[in-house]
Amino acid sequence: MTVDKPSVLILGGVGFIGRNFVHYLLENNGVSDIRVADKVLPQTAYLSDTFKHDFDRVEFKQSNLINKASIAQCFDRNDGKEYDYVFNFAGETKYSQVTEVYHERILHLSVQCGEEAAKRGVKLFVEVSTAEVYESSQTASTETSKINPWTIIAKYKHKAELELQKIAGLNLIILRPPVVYGPGAVSGLVPRLIIGRIYKYLNEEMKLLWSKELKLSTVHVDDVSRACWYLTQWYIDNKIGESGEVPIFNLADKQDTDQETINRLLRSIFNIDTGYHGSVVSTFAKLNLDAVIDAVNEKHLSPWADLLLRDEIHVTPLSPYLDEELLFNNALSVNGSKIEETGFTYKVPYLTKERLVEIIDEFKALHVWPADD
Repeated sequence: MTVDKPSVLILGGVGFIGRNFVHYLLENNGVSDIRVADKVLPQTAYLSDTFKHDFDRVEFKQSNLINKASIAQCFDRNDGKEYDYVFNFAGETKYSQVTEVYHERILHLSVQCGEEAAKRGVKLFVEVSTAEVYESSQTASTETSKINPWTIIAKYKHKAELELQKIAGLNLIILRPPVVYGPGAVSGLVPRLIIGRIYKYLNEEMKLLWSKELKLSTVHVDDVSRACWYLTQWYIDNKIGESGEVPIFNLADKQDTDQETINRLLRSIFNIDTGYHGSVVSTFAKLNLDAVIDAVNEKHLSPWADLLLRDEIHVTPLSPYLDEELLFNNALSVNGSKIEETGFTYKVPYLTKERLVEIIDEFKALHVWPADD
C-alpha cells in the first residue's frame, strides 16, 4: 500500500526560519507539494546559492497575509484539495515600530491564517511564537512558567497564541524558541557578530553592558526546522487533535548560553578582547538608556560604514544598529527538554565557533560582509 506524501503550505517561508525549513523538507523528501507564501520575493531576500536552488524547486506565491482574500488564495490549490499542514513563520520582526504594526502584522495575520486553516480542515497549523513571552529570569523557563512578555513582538505573539487557541476546529501546536541562529539570520546573535567585526577593525576591546552571566538561550535553526516537522508526525500519530489539546513546546539547546558564552566565541573568531562595563556604568545605563543607545549606535555605525565602503559593498541587510529592547537587562533562559519526552533529539546541542563562522561565510559569499583585514 502506497502512502501519499503530505502537502505543505509555508507562510513567511522566505524569511530566516522559513527558508531553512524549506531546505530541510526538500533534503528529506518527505512531502509531495510545497507552497511558500510571503510578501517578500525570493529574488530580493539575499538567498544563498543553496536556498536559491531550493526555491527553484517549490511553488512561490507572493501574498499579503493580512488580507483575507489574499490568505484564501494562498490556501487554494489547483487540484481542489487542501494542504495537509500549514506552518506560520510570518510576522513582523523589526523592533521600534508603532503598536498598530504589530497588531496587524502579528496578531491579525496569525489569527486570520488560523481561521482559514480551521475552515479548510487543515490537519495541523504550527505557530512559531517566541520564548520572550516568559517573564525574564535567570532560571530556565518551562512551558508552564509565568507569562510576562518583555518585548513588543513577544506581547503580540502571546496575544496571537491566545486567540489561535480560541478558534474552533483548529488543530494547533505552538512553538516557543529563544534566540534562533544559523545561515540566513540577520538578528539574534548576528548583531553581536557584526559588532565583534567592528572591534576587530578598531583594534579595541569590546565591552558589554550588564553581567557575563546574563542568560541568552539559543537554538540552531536546523533543530527548529526538524522540530516543526517531527511534531507534525507526533501530533498525527498520537491523535492529539481528537483530544482538543493544544501542545506548547519550548525549543532550546543544551548550551545554557549566556553573554560570556558568546563573548568567548567572539574572542576566538575575531581575536579581540572582550569585557563588561561593570555595575556603575550598567546602573547609569538603566537610568539613561536612550542616551546610552544613541552613544552605542554612534560608536558602531560609522566604522561599519567604513568597512562596507572599503570593500565596495553598496547594499547589505546587515547592521550593527541596536534597538532599545535589545539592550534591556532581561535574561532569556529557556528549558527545551519537554519536546525530548516525545522522542525528539537536538542535533546541534551546543553553540560552537564553527556554527557562527558558517553564518559569516555565507554573508561573505553574498558579498554583504566585509573581507578579513
